[in-house]
Amino acid sequence: MNHQHDRALGALYGLAMGDALGMPTQIMSRASIVARFGTVTGFEPGPEDNPVSAGMPAGSVTDDTDQAVIVGRLLTGSGGRIEPLRLAHELLEWERAMKAKGSFDLLGPSTKAALEAVSRGVPPEEAGKAGATNGAAMRITPVGVAFPDTPLEPFLDRVAEACQVTHDTSIGIASAAAVAAAVSRGIDGGDLEDAFGAAVTAAAAGAERGHWVAGADIAARIGWAVELVRGLPERQALDRVCDLVGTSVASQESVPAAFAVLALAEGEPWRACLLAANLGGDCDTIGAIAGAIAGAVSGASGLPDEALATLRSVNGLDLEPLATALLALRAGTAE
Repeated sequence: MNHQHDRALGALYGLAMGDALGMPTQIMSRASIVARFGTVTGFEPGPEDNPVSAGMPAGSVTDDTDQAVIVGRLLTGSGGRIEPLRLAHELLEWERAMKAKGSFDLLGPSTKAALEAVSRGVPPEEAGKAGATNGAAMRITPVGVAFPDTPLEPFLDRVAEACQVTHDTSIGIASAAAVAAAVSRGIDGGDLEDAFGAAVTAAAAGAERGHWVAGADIAARIGWAVELVRGLPERQALDRVCDLVGTSVASQESVPAAFAVLALAEGEPWRACLLAANLGGDCDTIGAIAGAIAGAVSGASGLPDEALATLRSVNGLDLEPLATALLALRAGTAE
């Protein structure tokens, strides 16, 4: 396996790992997690009193992984382009399938509102004009695998295309651009600081795209969140992330929170994902973002073998063909 393929697999499986570790503690407060688990140290089943993850086996992935795979499949099936209405259709079909299985892990607020608008006949370039939560950022990793982040403007075109139908806003695109650029820089061999730099640059440029919406600057908050936790003990750092950065579905909270746990874990994928799981809130998405970036930097060889085996067996995940197909797009872009 070459280094780039290892890193592509690391990004995809890292996303799934962070997602699955955060599954049981999503929508819980940090205090509730401490009271129930002490510290989350591995995959746990969904607690019966968690209205989103109740009954899910330990190691189960959620919408973060499912929707990232949808984006990846659309990219590889359409020569690297995402047709907005096709993405809308695929996401609606995914939600129908989840409802049929009795799942409560469904579409997020911005995505749901946008797809309802599309169903009413609103054109895709208008449907996502208010989407500022983290749905686009959580599923953008395949774009980072498929395309180099330099030159930046063509890369942002691909990010914006993936965002348009649900998160066509300055905040939605900036947050997705940050994640995709960090992943892409890792695929090309960058270290964690390279990934941070790429994320901030892409977020600043991405904020110039889409419909402007009010909210804190994603690039500035990523840089601030990273510095906020440097040198702190883990417990104090996690409390600070919850209290000051925030862990909600708002992009301005959860995306910087993911970069904060990456900094705290010094880019180590398993540790970053565990730290995210102990935050609570939208911690499956925070973990998925952190895991994707850490995995892109470290490669799948930096992920625990037991964790990979669990993800594959519990979810029937086989992400190798997707990684290969996404890298084929990347190779074509570079030619």
